[in-house]
Amino acid sequence: MQHSRAITRKSASNLALAFVLLPKAKRDGMSALYAFCREVDDVADEEAVPAQQRREQLADWREDIRRACAGAAPELAVNRELQPVIQRHHLPFELFDELIKGVEMDLDIKRYETHEQLELYCYRVASVVGLLSIEIFGYRNPRCRDYAIALGKALQLTNILRDVRTDAERGRIYLPLIELARFEVKPEEILRHEYSERFARLAADVAGRARHFYRRARESLPAEDRRAMVAAELMGSVYWRLLRKLEGRRFEVFGPEPTRLGKGQKLLLILRTWYRFVSGTMTPNYGSP
Repeated sequence: MQHSRAITRKSASNLALAFVLLPKAKRDGMSALYAFCREVDDVADEEAVPAQQRREQLADWREDIRRACAGAAPELAVNRELQPVIQRHHLPFELFDELIKGVEMDLDIKRYETHEQLELYCYRVASVVGLLSIEIFGYRNPRCRDYAIALGKALQLTNILRDVRTDAERGRIYLPLIELARFEVKPEEILRHEYSERFARLAADVAGRARHFYRRARESLPAEDRRAMVAAELMGSVYWRLLRKLEGRRFEVFGPEPTRLGKGQKLLLILRTWYRFVSGTMTPNYGSP
């Protein structure tokens, strides 16, 4: 697990943070999965490399993970570490393929016309990770898959709202153009990092869709699987708090630094989630009015 652990430690992401609540075997499994996700995402985002070359690199990753899922010998170090996890938890190639299709969308698409188009992207790059993760966590009720899909979309929409400026610097606007038109926000304003009340209303509307998916996740999490989903629940709590913070700032997201939770806030959420886990009161800590 040397490569996977190094990638996970270096990332310092909220997803990696959630692993602290897992037993070692599942923590290692999630580190290997996270490392794969991080590597393919980094390939797509490396804009110093021509798009066609990145496309070829992602094709190599697709073929290598196909070998790993089929029981053949993968060539890439991360996939070699991931292969035992794939075999132990029966992770299907089709989900890895969907994830790669998601990051490939960033090579071709700089704008999304509708919520439906954006939702497909969110499903591929976030819900699919959730579907893979719950296999590692272990679950009993098939409704847990609905939970993973909804929570993934909620987290990704929160990411999109936080990263409007960062994405604009890459020429990307994920907020649907149909909504930009409805709130009279021109794409050029976002690319110039111009904040306005019109943008705040646009972002609040997208936040409403994120809240919808948080509620769906909260409602679809089976009671018998709540303890197994402790790491996912921590993710939900962290990103829900982040969404509330963005709302409190009226989505002023064009400053030089993205909105984040402080280390103290994250530590408190870890402690609260762990307490609820050990005390048996694992009701979702997000999606409330």
